[in-house]
Amino acid sequence: MGKRIIFHVDVNNAFLSWSALLLLKNGYRTDIRKIPAVIGGDESKRHGIVLAKSSIAKKYGIKTADTLYLARKKCKNVQVFPPNYEWYYEQSKKFHSYLRQFSPQVEKYSIDEAYIDLTGTKYIYNDYIKLAYFIKDDIKKKFGFTVNIGVANNMLCAKMASDFEKPDKVHTLFEEEVKEKMWPLAIEKLFMVGKSTALMLRKLDINTIGDLANVDIVKLRKYFKNQAQFLKDSASGIDYNKVERTESKNPSISVSETLSRDVDNLEELKPILFRQTAEVARQLRSKDKYCRVVAIIYKNCNFESYSKQVKLDNATNDTNTIYKTVLHLLDISFKGEPIRLIGIRLADLSSVVIEQISLFSQEVKKSNTSSDFQKIVDSLNNKFGNNTIIPASMKKTNHD
Repeated sequence: MGKRIIFHVDVNNAFLSWSALLLLKNGYRTDIRKIPAVIGGDESKRHGIVLAKSSIAKKYGIKTADTLYLARKKCKNVQVFPPNYEWYYEQSKKFHSYLRQFSPQVEKYSIDEAYIDLTGTKYIYNDYIKLAYFIKDDIKKKFGFTVNIGVANNMLCAKMASDFEKPDKVHTLFEEEVKEKMWPLAIEKLFMVGKSTALMLRKLDINTIGDLANVDIVKLRKYFKNQAQFLKDSASGIDYNKVERTESKNPSISVSETLSRDVDNLEELKPILFRQTAEVARQLRSKDKYCRVVAIIYKNCNFESYSKQVKLDNATNDTNTIYKTVLHLLDISFKGEPIRLIGIRLADLSSVVIEQISLFSQEVKKSNTSSDFQKIVDSLNNKFGNNTIIPASMKKTNHD
């Protein structure tokens, strides 16, 4: 079969680009991608932060995770727009569905990223570079947003390649190009190397990816233990992970987020899971579905994935119930190690909710009063902004 061929397709500045498309669709005359603009929370809330920023806002020094107060200090004319996760989900679904026409082996890595395994398709696609350019240009023409595509022989290098110069670019990082293209980069540029790891490596006079690739593994193990081999392999462009196919029939609803930095504090993860719960529960109700299985998903700093799930006694689409379950899963499964990606998955979906009232009685259909009320809340949140209205119990749990 020969060497593997992996594409990593990454939407450029997804939240801001998708918000720009929605605004233009609704008659807004300005493309917010061309002005100082950010996507962020309610300005009146002290927890409002920048989720995405335009390239012009970036020139003013505005960064993702800045408070909106700080963003306005950096640029007094910056325009703030609320996120619309329902719309983002729709755009993400179109994006991932489009990619599946090129290969069944498509892994949804996040809401705006995907891997495509094209290994063994040489007779179908004679030139993979031309194919990458076609996909990039076709997405821009069909959907109105741009992507970067990395082409490589494994997932790590494909991801690294897609992070080269942006936006609207195709880059390669094949095995034979690792030394030339990857090794000169600063150690912080190596995928999955967080700030604390990079700081320790620099203290050891390991300043570039090439330095790490060529360091004595014995020296590395002294400071990084079991992580040493992973770091050295990554710096050498070695990665054996396989693209895991994400089913297009969508038998579950999930959301995940690659964090801006590694997080090893349980309390820092709770607000992220709170937002994710609100998003997946809203999706569940919009489809008139109920879930019996709730799962929490992790990917650690070593690129290792694991999850923990629980089956509920009764199916639900209640945000509060799901969030309490997520917090329980977090308490029993979080290992205290640095987490790079975290998410939630709802599975075993059904169109009706059945409640088991005793071991010996028949199952009965449960009242939908709570669900109907939450749909009203959903409509208000969609109209006036996410989390305009949230259950008091959730707010208390989330320490807002």
